[in-house]
Amino acid sequence: MSGSLLLSMSIFALAASISPGPVNLVGLSSGTRYPLGKGLIFITGATLGFIALFLAVGLGLYSLMLQFPLLQEALGWAGVAFLLYLSLRLAMDSGQLPEEGDQLAPGFLTGILMQALNPKAWLAAASGIGVYTSGQSWEQLLVFAALYLPICWLSLASWVYAGAFLRRNIQKPRNLVRLNRFLAALLASTCVYLLWG
Repeated sequence: MSGSLLLSMSIFALAASISPGPVNLVGLSSGTRYPLGKGLIFITGATLGFIALFLAVGLGLYSLMLQFPLLQEALGWAGVAFLLYLSLRLAMDSGQLPEEGDQLAPGFLTGILMQALNPKAWLAAASGIGVYTSGQSWEQLLVFAALYLPICWLSLASWVYAGAFLRRNIQKPRNLVRLNRFLAALLASTCVYLLWG
């Protein structure tokens, strides 16, 4: 595999991972509300969930879903419902920072589930595999996944760190409520796009 192909794959992975999407917004929100470690646990689940989805798509799952449109539609509706649930939780947040032991932060399994239901993740996996692998090469698929893993984790972690930076600079619950409602509106708007976009 050429160095230029590896660089191109890496740039694609960075652009797909760092651009705003549902997982990134939840990571940002996590960074504003919870200790840094909790946000990093969430994005670790999201990263591993994406890599599992990426490999499954590379092995033919996306083709299978195209053959069964009802399955694809059900996945879309489940994703929208889950994102709306997370938006509602965020919008109703009081702005009071939780105690250290509070377990309401999105966790590892939430990260995995979000990627399974995230249309952005499906699109990134399908388009990346379609463009950069021949469809028959296990080696290309595994190399691409190995490149994607650290790039995805670091990209998502940057959103959590951005949230932690905001947390240090937004101390008043009233300001945090405003930020959370703004993030909730953005997250809900992704649902509008998914339904009518």
